[in-house]
Amino acid sequence: MIDVVSLPPLATVQDLGRVGHWRQGLGRAGAMDPLAHRAANWLLGNHENAATLEIPLTPARFVIAQDTVFSMAGAACGARLDGVALPRCWAGPAKAGQELTLGVMDGGARVYLGLPGGIDVPMVLGSRSTQLREGFGGFEGRVLMPGDRLRAAAPSPIMPEISCALPGPRPEGSDDIVLRVLPSSETNEFSAQSRDAFFSDAYKVTPASNRQGYRLDGPVLERDATGELRSHGIAPGIVQVPGGGQPIIQLADSATMGGYPKIACVIEPDLWRVGQARPGDTLRFELIDTATARAAEREEAVTLNALRSSLAHLGHLQKVWS
Repeated sequence: MIDVVSLPPLATVQDLGRVGHWRQGLGRAGAMDPLAHRAANWLLGNHENAATLEIPLTPARFVIAQDTVFSMAGAACGARLDGVALPRCWAGPAKAGQELTLGVMDGGARVYLGLPGGIDVPMVLGSRSTQLREGFGGFEGRVLMPGDRLRAAAPSPIMPEISCALPGPRPEGSDDIVLRVLPSSETNEFSAQSRDAFFSDAYKVTPASNRQGYRLDGPVLERDATGELRSHGIAPGIVQVPGGGQPIIQLADSATMGGYPKIACVIEPDLWRVGQARPGDTLRFELIDTATARAAEREEAVTLNALRSSLAHLGHLQKVWS
């Protein structure tokens, strides 16, 4: 068990999301960075869909309420357990009374905290994710607050410390986060100048960004077509352009319908990069075709399988050696 002492706003319990309810108007929610969420679970030997605590920005402070093991993965944040520095992606034991502190985040926007078997919250409509707008799921359907206690869904195993490396959201040597996108249904309704700008210039993440969507600031996008669009289905990754001409990337808590024209869609394997973007970070959009998107999905599957297998093997070896 871990007690919350202090943490930033909007920390929520999430798994990989609630699927199959789009036609009822219910979005999927789930982790903004599925890669870090999975890593936090695999470090403990959990199923990848076990619930973790998603912590956006820092600082945060917790007290270990009972001997346990826990994991962390995501942005580097100067994490310390009773003053001892911890790696960016780590799992290991903690004693009752020890204090876990998270400092200033570096190179990302979210950290995921895992417990054995996942965080013990009810399964609702096939998921343990928090639906903030609807007020259910996760930890009582709300954000975490000081005084809350996180309980593990399974007994704590005996395990030594273990860590792993995860990629950062930016290509090496680049200041920008590069997102691969597919064209959308209204892409060709935007002016040629707007399309050229969107697929070549950088856009900055604004402070008016959250789990529902990231509002960007950059070249104004103008639509040649006239008239209003009827509301139509949208999903995480869709890039909409409202009347002001500045794009919005729909994310984990996106609505299921919207009437703004769509200029592109960020492919699923790159959504974790958006989840680690902070206000002030710059994004660039790289137009790809469907074949390239499918290849990216296959490449992601290979990478995830390799990470899961290597962590399972390392955990087994460390148990044997200890």
